[in-house]
Amino acid sequence: MEKISRTKIVDLLKREDFGAMVNVKGWVRTRRGSKQVSFVALNDGSTINNVQIVIDLANFDEEMLKQITTGACISVNGKMVESVGSGQKVELQAVEIEILGACDNTYPLQKKGHSLEFLREIAHLRPRTNTFGAVFRIRHHMAMAVHQFFHKKGFFYFHTPIITASDCEGAGQMFQVTTLNLYDLKKDEEGSIIYKDDFFGKQASLTVSGQLEGELAATALGAIYTFGPTFRAENSNTPRHLAEFWMIEPEVAFNDITDNMDLAEEFIKYCVQWALDNCMDDIKFLNDMFDKGLIERLHSVLGEDFVRLPYTEGIKILEQAVLDGRKFEFPIYWGVDLASEHERYLVEEHFKRPVILTDYPKEIKAFYMKQNEDGKTVRAMDVLFPKIGEIIGGSEREADYNKLVTRIEEMQIPMKDMWWYLDTRKFGTCPHAGFGLGFERLLLFVTGMANIRDVIPFPRTPDNAEF
Repeated sequence: MEKISRTKIVDLLKREDFGAMVNVKGWVRTRRGSKQVSFVALNDGSTINNVQIVIDLANFDEEMLKQITTGACISVNGKMVESVGSGQKVELQAVEIEILGACDNTYPLQKKGHSLEFLREIAHLRPRTNTFGAVFRIRHHMAMAVHQFFHKKGFFYFHTPIITASDCEGAGQMFQVTTLNLYDLKKDEEGSIIYKDDFFGKQASLTVSGQLEGELAATALGAIYTFGPTFRAENSNTPRHLAEFWMIEPEVAFNDITDNMDLAEEFIKYCVQWALDNCMDDIKFLNDMFDKGLIERLHSVLGEDFVRLPYTEGIKILEQAVLDGRKFEFPIYWGVDLASEHERYLVEEHFKRPVILTDYPKEIKAFYMKQNEDGKTVRAMDVLFPKIGEIIGGSEREADYNKLVTRIEEMQIPMKDMWWYLDTRKFGTCPHAGFGLGFERLLLFVTGMANIRDVIPFPRTPDNAEF
């Protein structure tokens, strides 16, 4: 086969120099035709769109042609011609074809549509479908948007550890990292495991958040963000939870809660705008196939200011809704941690736009949040989105050493693990604030997918670590 350098299909479909000889390589999506001519839809992952290859059967070896089946990988030299069919302006008249990889008839991705549940069982092949090609291209673009946004604003990308030895914040939900022989654990007189022979000489876990280390960096570099994998060992088999997911956590010295809300709103709008500017083919496909309101919803988020609502006001609105006959599965009262149904009611039905809920009761929030003067609430903020519920959680941090120590003692967090964190409050403390955005939650919103397992390539959930 004559050597012509490969053209990606995304680039080929934009060209208008008809008559040129080009080479494309990719995977066969479908093949149809008559005794004289075959039409092959070829995709190489660079775009949701296929290029049509027209094969005059008389010019090719019959045995070779038999191998051009759905899923096969082929290389085609051909002449670019103007397409008479619908869809694309460009198609290829095949001159030479090489089979790079045949595909036998057990290939599970045939022309008929497949359920998302079925595709999760073959997650190693699902990127080859239109749907997951679109989702994973959007995932890439959203990661680029994150880095661009913070880079332009002068933030520094800071790498926090994935293995951590602090067992603060709910140790029951951390995955343990160990090299100990689990069949022969040495224990002391009290029956506690002896960790001095373990790799790190103490108990270690996978991180649930890079925030505490991020605060250390913010009090030196001014404005930082983390973007990496985090791990939660909570047994939540819901469409919104993963055991391994990616988090983006900015932390900014000298920011208060208002600055924090402004940053969160600007950031999320930037990401949505980036998706509309760079991923429209893929978004349009997902809009048409899965979620007819997707494009409209993305535009609506950009067009309006987010509502800023104190928790106490939010509770009043929800209590009124109950009085007016609205049924919720979970009860509403001051002090409750809102369920997803409550968050979605405020966003989708009451205000009909995103809501930033602030000033939560301190009992339901983490120890590091700055306490308000009322002694009951903290300067927390959760950004609530349509269809998702909470997409961002953050706060102004408690900068006062004594208040922080008191709160750590109240919540019975082991002080021995927190000495380094408390140092930031002893050595030149400053006001600072930050938030965490679950990357997959953002992707749920941007793609219109309904299950978080469908926006990460290989989901890790209770009882599932396949592939």
